[in-house]
Amino acid sequence: MTAMPETPACELDIPYEGLAPTANADFNRDGFIHLSGVLGPETIARYEPTITSEVIRLNTQHLPLAERDTYGRAFLQVTNLWRENARVKRLVFSRRLAGIAAALLGVHAVRLYHDQALYKEPSGGITPWHADQYYWPLSSDRCVTIWLPLQETPLDMGPLAFARGSHNYSCGRDLPISDESEARLRQAVAEQDFEDVVEPFALGDASFHRGWTFHHAGPNRGTAPRRVMTVIYMDADIRVAEPANDRQAGDRDWMPGAEVGRIPRTPLNPVL
Repeated sequence: MTAMPETPACELDIPYEGLAPTANADFNRDGFIHLSGVLGPETIARYEPTITSEVIRLNTQHLPLAERDTYGRAFLQVTNLWRENARVKRLVFSRRLAGIAAALLGVHAVRLYHDQALYKEPSGGITPWHADQYYWPLSSDRCVTIWLPLQETPLDMGPLAFARGSHNYSCGRDLPISDESEARLRQAVAEQDFEDVVEPFALGDASFHRGWTFHHAGPNRGTAPRRVMTVIYMDADIRVAEPANDRQAGDRDWMPGAEVGRIPRTPLNPVL
């Protein structure tokens, strides 16, 4: 792991004061929330170059865009950067970000599932409609992902978009991210009259969404990569569930050694 010096006190340790009194209720109703000023420009400027350099160093996708499948064209994906770089760990372990997640979920604390950088290259394709929790062998839906852009993200860069209220809709939960999930969930969103909420992100904005919330993103029509850091949090008291599909069986690797029915108290899943 690359060591990077840090000052002892910074924005990452200071509670976020932008949550409205209705934030938890709004989040439970909509399945997502878009927050302004989660981090300041100076904080993002400190961490973005390190995250970007780690994505370049660790990326294993080397095919030209034209030769990739839909998933491969959606983004470059690098996971658990916190294990590779101490500065990235500082961001991923932020008490400020974890505190927002716990408040939105209505739990006393959250535990880390894993992080992942998602970089949509210029001319990168759509991110198909999907729900993240299809992949997670966890005992409840008290899980949330922060989507933190590392630059201003206008509509032409493909910001993350959400189907409002779709986390309460059980159909379509058997679909991995794919061309099929794009077609079937797009149809379900239209038939169920879920609002497709597509908004630009200012620098410092972040969204939080529940594991079963249907979401997607457009292509990156800009000339620069859409650089995004994500962290998946789970209720600190959640338990490992029996995998419901092969993808969930593979995802147990994010909680090494944790047994079904037990809280995943592993070195990779600290309480934040």
